[in-house]
Amino acid sequence: MTSMTAAIPPAGAADPEALVTALATAARAAQRRMAAMPSEARAAALHRAADALRAATPAVLAANALDLAAGRERGLSGAMLDRLALDEARLAGIADAVAAVADLPDPVGQVIDTHEQPNGLKFQRIRVPIGTIGIIYESRPNVTADAAALCVRAGNAALLRGGSEAVHSNRAIHAALVEGLVAGGVPAEAVQLVPSQDRACVGAMLTAAGLIDMIVPRGGKSLVARVQADARVPVLAHLDGINHTYVHAAADPAMAEAIAHNAKLRRTGICGSMETLLIDSLYPQGSALVAALIDAGCEVRGDGRAQALDARVIPATADDWDTEYLDAILSVAVVDGLDDALAHIARHSSAHTDAIVTGDTAVAERFLGEVDSAIVMHNASSQFADGGEFGLGAEIGIATGRLHARGPVALEGLTTYKWQVRGQGQTRP
Repeated sequence: MTSMTAAIPPAGAADPEALVTALATAARAAQRRMAAMPSEARAAALHRAADALRAATPAVLAANALDLAAGRERGLSGAMLDRLALDEARLAGIADAVAAVADLPDPVGQVIDTHEQPNGLKFQRIRVPIGTIGIIYESRPNVTADAAALCVRAGNAALLRGGSEAVHSNRAIHAALVEGLVAGGVPAEAVQLVPSQDRACVGAMLTAAGLIDMIVPRGGKSLVARVQADARVPVLAHLDGINHTYVHAAADPAMAEAIAHNAKLRRTGICGSMETLLIDSLYPQGSALVAALIDAGCEVRGDGRAQALDARVIPATADDWDTEYLDAILSVAVVDGLDDALAHIARHSSAHTDAIVTGDTAVAERFLGEVDSAIVMHNASSQFADGGEFGLGAEIGIATGRLHARGPVALEGLTTYKWQVRGQGQTRP
């Protein structure tokens, strides 16, 4: 298979706009070729990519060690280093996720609906790839593999621009994936990693209308805000995860403590981490719940009634209710029943993931129905906000908007549709 990489200027030899234009042009050509491949061939190529990633474990971990050392020198927080860190188990999980995506049903060509008009015209809506997708992300190197796998399985080309924190890890993962994909017949240009950390490359991607069909930002509030402000390409936004867990008066205390601990402290640096705990004023074990979190190493900031539950609670500021800490820090408020909890969530939630812990089914159903977030949970940790946990194989992000896709965006979210109309010579009167 002929490679097109020769047409792409080296990172230091082209201005960012020329570099992105060359990469995206190559991606579009590769996407058309890949879309013509049988579904089984794309799946087999992804299995080869997963195998290549497993074989590259020593090289990827060595590259990751360089990123971690640089991150420590730069003073990255413990949570950020955790997002960045890879070990054999995590890397194996990343490779397994690529293989799992390969085994998912291919959405491309799926008939969404069909009908026939009285004049005999037959109409079908079918799923098709979006085209070339630009993914702009920060410190999590697993995004390189997840995004590549999902895009290829759904027949899209991926143009990846990772953050400087994970530059060595991203390059090593990308090299392994492309080795496997090419061995399976996928054009190398179908999955490209922008070979420059120049921030101007992000701007060039955002304005590459006609070359890039959709942008997916994965990162902090400042990145997403910039993308939304500057993009001339459609954006599938992943906003920050200001996630709430509401412990209702009828919550089982042991369940509430286990869920709260897991939702906050399992991995504090992921977007599904709980950032605000709401405790019903009638919940009988509020003091024990707060004490357990503090004893586990969590800093708790609370309103006046939360401070009354434990003397170690620090007074919260107005900004705390709208902060994604991504650290072992938690805001706690005491609320007067479901309506008060719903009002707090409506004011402060980022519409990512919100949960209720209660044994009252009627209250739970009201919460599930009235909280307007992409993911709403009952008696479960918000850390399940992950495409893999939803049975989607992996995710390219969690969309918090209302258009096109919402929640974990996996294969179906990376397709659009077209109409096919079949007639027998009909003309319109």
